[in-house]
Amino acid sequence: MPLKFVQMKSITNKVMLTLFLLFSTLTIVNAQEIIKDSVVAVANTAAPSGKKLKIDGVVATVGDYIVLDSDIDKGFLEITAQGGSTKDITRCQILGKLLEDKLYAHQAVQDSVVVSDAEVKGLMDERLSYMLEQIGSMDKLVKYYQKDSEEEFRTYFFDVLKEQKLTGEMQKKIVEKVEITPEEVREFFKKIPVSDLPVFGAELEVAQIVIKPKVTDEDKKKVIDKLNGFRKECMEGSSFATKAVLYSEDPGSSKNGGYYKMTRKTPFVKEFKDVAFSLAEGEISEPFETIYGYHIIYVEKIKGQEIELRHILISPVVSQESLKEAKEKITLIRKKIEDKEITFAEAARTMSDEKETRANGGTLVNPKTQDTRFELTKMDPSIYSQVSNLKDNEISMPFLEDVQGKKNYKIMIVTNRIDSHTADYAKDYIKIKDLALKEKQFRAIGKWFDAKIKDTYIKIVDEYKECSFTNNWLKK
Repeated sequence: MPLKFVQMKSITNKVMLTLFLLFSTLTIVNAQEIIKDSVVAVANTAAPSGKKLKIDGVVATVGDYIVLDSDIDKGFLEITAQGGSTKDITRCQILGKLLEDKLYAHQAVQDSVVVSDAEVKGLMDERLSYMLEQIGSMDKLVKYYQKDSEEEFRTYFFDVLKEQKLTGEMQKKIVEKVEITPEEVREFFKKIPVSDLPVFGAELEVAQIVIKPKVTDEDKKKVIDKLNGFRKECMEGSSFATKAVLYSEDPGSSKNGGYYKMTRKTPFVKEFKDVAFSLAEGEISEPFETIYGYHIIYVEKIKGQEIELRHILISPVVSQESLKEAKEKITLIRKKIEDKEITFAEAARTMSDEKETRANGGTLVNPKTQDTRFELTKMDPSIYSQVSNLKDNEISMPFLEDVQGKKNYKIMIVTNRIDSHTADYAKDYIKIKDLALKEKQFRAIGKWFDAKIKDTYIKIVDEYKECSFTNNWLKK
């Protein structure tokens, strides 16, 4: 049935993605202990035929890519590193996932999908920074991945990340044009037996009022002067990337030197995109303001409608006096609502400093689903902690939210509660549409694999020819 198919594929994909995310996750905690336990698990995992495998021999070839025995072993190591069990996972399953990744990467190259070295290096710097924090030193990291030197590890790491990036871009290319009509959603839902209808967990709709502490002109000038200083130094030869690592307050890019790749469709704030696309290659902007603070942008490369840039973000420091004033203001707003002088929605529209929610009466939109419902078990902890114990129409006490140094005072309210329930077409259309779309995307990917496997050189060693693969890798 359609839903079963979606659920099965989702579970399979989730498990198999976990198998080979050596570098796409950042969880390398207690690596020394992991190695000890994991090697035993790998050693006890026999080849499909029961035959002894060659030490780190080539077990498969997909186009221009190869799969080694050690790649499969690393899959087992990573499952253990993620806290998972290898009990029900076979070498055949891991090999099947590796074959998929290699075909994606191979076809990406054939289709001229471009992944820049600068982009990969930025990603590598970010990952390495985290991994070093967890494991302690580069020497330990090199040993963990069984390399002879830092240079060898870096080369290997770069190649792996580039292949992963190619894989991801190819996957997106396959499904980006897959769309679903309301009629297809309806047909998808009708085919699900009543007994197989999914149960959706309890959900909340919440609203908030935000008061932002005022920043003085003097504090703004300090930041602008600082950024102008960076700009001058970079124009005289200093490294923009280094300054971004040292001084930028953007958590999403500071570790990789402020690097972003974007088009006009990339979901950045308008002010940022306007400045970015007004610059010539090699040009550094003057300081400008967005809701996040003040920025300068350096455009590294322009490729058609796509640009590669680096930026530095610094936010002015809010004074204690401004924080006190903001708290007093939001406390007064809360009292007016409780005294029935104004409704929460009216107060949000006229008094909230958050323009994204103001027009909606303060109602929050779930960024994952783009609707107003938040599933209780999947709610952001920062929201959950404020609303989980609120009764209907009860307003939270004013609280200070501090996200990456940006401080705001808030009050929140639960506007609607949806109990756990069996899927209803009218009430849960967005969720059902998402399931239907995923199924259609899976079918598109399946057709893509069928076609590309036929046209691609694929060789698998005898030890693995007894595997029951999901895809027709053996071309039977």
